Amino acid sequence: MTAAQQVALVTGATSGIGKAAAIALAAKGFQVIGTGRDTARVTAPAGVTYLDLDVTSDESVASAVKQVIDRFGQIDVLVNNAGVGSTGAAEEFSTTQTQGIFDINVHGVMRMTKAVLPHMRAQRQGRIINVSSLSGFVPSPFMTVYVATKHAVEGYSQSLDHEVREYGIRVLLVEPGPINTPFAGHSVEADTPMPLYAAGRRNYDQLLEKNLTGGDDPAVVAKVIVRAATDRNPKLRRTAGRTARTVNAVQRIAPARVFDRVIRRFNEMPS
Repeated sequence: MTAAQQVALVTGATSGIGKAAAIALAAKGFQVIGTGRDTARVTAPAGVTYLDLDVTSDESVASAVKQVIDRFGQIDVLVNNAGVGSTGAAEEFSTTQTQGIFDINVHGVMRMTKAVLPHMRAQRQGRIINVSSLSGFVPSPFMTVYVATKHAVEGYSQSLDHEVREYGIRVLLVEPGPINTPFAGHSVEADTPMPLYAAGRRNYDQLLEKNLTGGDDPAVVAKVIVRAATDRNPKLRRTAGRTARTVNAVQRIAPARVFDRVIRRFNEMPS
């Protein structure tokens, strides 16, 4: 690593958006540390070093951040990408299951952020990039718990950005739409399914699979993450992909009732 080379830590970097982001940041000149729960069998791309990390564990997070600082001397960019999807109606999730999803998607972001902030504050600069979702600013029925976590990440990120900006740190959001990844196959299914939601759940599962198959390549999101990491005057939030850009534009100009109908039509639900 050269003296001027910046260091980026990317969680959930063994596949999908996280892996694409790690590769793109390395290509931009960053020394990249990618993480996953078990990286022993992962082949590291050029410029990427892998490290085991469980974002639900305070000890694992503290250990990983310390290892990166001890080895590379700094952390300039944190990309909080690790997360899990969920499918099913809100009523079908037990409280315990909901808490587990929040522990990964929300508390995982908070743990990682809390761990790097003292270091970034001491060096008077840093970027924390939180990978949100189209579901972070619009409803998505039958993904209610996942949507709730992404809305939480959005509120946390926007508020925290104001708290730390005076110390040279920015907290930024990247909001992908449907991306061609194994997201659906890795999503948590509701643990207490109810017959009255079965038809709606099946319809949504089929729609999700279709949208993901026709979705953008993870490299599209990676490019947006690199811009958030490197732009001199970064935007607080950036959409990534065709669908996210389109829905964001419609939301900004359409009256609430019209947008409500758009959401139901997009999700193939009765008027």
